[in-house]
Amino acid sequence: MAKAVEVGEFMGKKVLVVGGGGREHALAWKLAQSPELERLYVAPGNAGTNEWNVPISQNDITGLVKFAQDNKIDLTVVGPEEPLSLGIADALREAGLRVFGPTQAAAQLEGSKAFAKTVMQAANIPTAEWDVFTDPTLAKDYVRKIGAPCVIKADGLAAGKGVIVAMDLDTALQAVDEMMDGAFGDAGKKIVVEEYLEGQEVSLLCFADGTSALPMVPVQDHKRALDGDQGLNTGGMGTYSPPPVWTPEIEERVKREILYPSLDEMRRRGIPFTGVLFLGLMLTERGPKVLEYNVRFGDPETQVVMMRMQSDLLPVLWACTEGKLGEVKLEWAKDVAVCVVMAAPGYPQSYEKGIPLVIPAEVEKDGAVFHAGTALKDNRIVSSGGRVLGVTASGSNLVEARAKAYSIVGKIDFPKAHYRKDIGVKGLSK
Repeated sequence: MAKAVEVGEFMGKKVLVVGGGGREHALAWKLAQSPELERLYVAPGNAGTNEWNVPISQNDITGLVKFAQDNKIDLTVVGPEEPLSLGIADALREAGLRVFGPTQAAAQLEGSKAFAKTVMQAANIPTAEWDVFTDPTLAKDYVRKIGAPCVIKADGLAAGKGVIVAMDLDTALQAVDEMMDGAFGDAGKKIVVEEYLEGQEVSLLCFADGTSALPMVPVQDHKRALDGDQGLNTGGMGTYSPPPVWTPEIEERVKREILYPSLDEMRRRGIPFTGVLFLGLMLTERGPKVLEYNVRFGDPETQVVMMRMQSDLLPVLWACTEGKLGEVKLEWAKDVAVCVVMAAPGYPQSYEKGIPLVIPAEVEKDGAVFHAGTALKDNRIVSSGGRVLGVTASGSNLVEARAKAYSIVGKIDFPKAHYRKDIGVKGLSK
């Protein structure tokens, strides 16, 4: 490892993690293991991060900047996409503070799917055929022209749910109307319509310092609510890593054709990208193509990525903020990791909150229960969101990792919990 860890430079750092979901619990869990950490804060956090929580909303930019100044925070790590799109990284930098996360301008890669497509087009990055619309009549004409199946996407942020995969023409036309009539609020005033891509979907999260990039381990997400990839799209019902479809050859091709050209194009536009560039990929018969960019750690991808990461996370994040990522070498466990999301009954539609949860104090070795939508009420853990827990475990192979994760699920008292029983099954058939 070249200069990945310089103890004198990193020792005793105060770190603030912004966000309150499963991703933030996983990041806090990993950062807490760093020998270079002095003090950890999570804002606002959840019941699982209670020992580190500060009661400041993730979108209270002014409040977060003041807290970072008052508490002499050395590094702020931003989890969710919304505060990034609101400009939290810019506000922290303007206050002379160090932050891991892209600027508001660079966060457009996720905040606007139309902007992302123009970047892909300019950099000649392989992606689906597409067009952008603000007029529903023109959008429906285009849908009829390309036919079904096709994909309808809200341009703006929609908490991971603003994508409708329409397998027939009627569904596609209805999706255009619903989206542009406000089903996703202002996010759907502009939409992207694109061709349907066939293949295996893989998420590749990459550390980036504006010039250099380092891919993390590949992950396969399960976006649909029900087993067999049925039901509504969700923010993600579970993940596993690594998917057997991923090869070193595919990774090299993704770096050459997608990752580096994306960073080069952003730099050419005068908005270099620092943070996590999340590539949502479809591995088609013609090679990997980009489905979407995200500009932060994924959720529930982060849970399995942190479980497999052997390197200390803190100096890697620090190197990104210094433009010194090229000096870092990442080390990963060869084990397989699986995350099963336990959601509130009814999710992703209307769901009950305040459900009492009983979670074992100790779980299997190489396992962790990452909290997402949880809160403390009268010293008891209760559900407070749709995706409530991310039960994560690693094993020497996928069968073992799945068995451990589902064993932990079985020991959690969560009345009427909704979770998929087939997380990782795709990987078993390869």
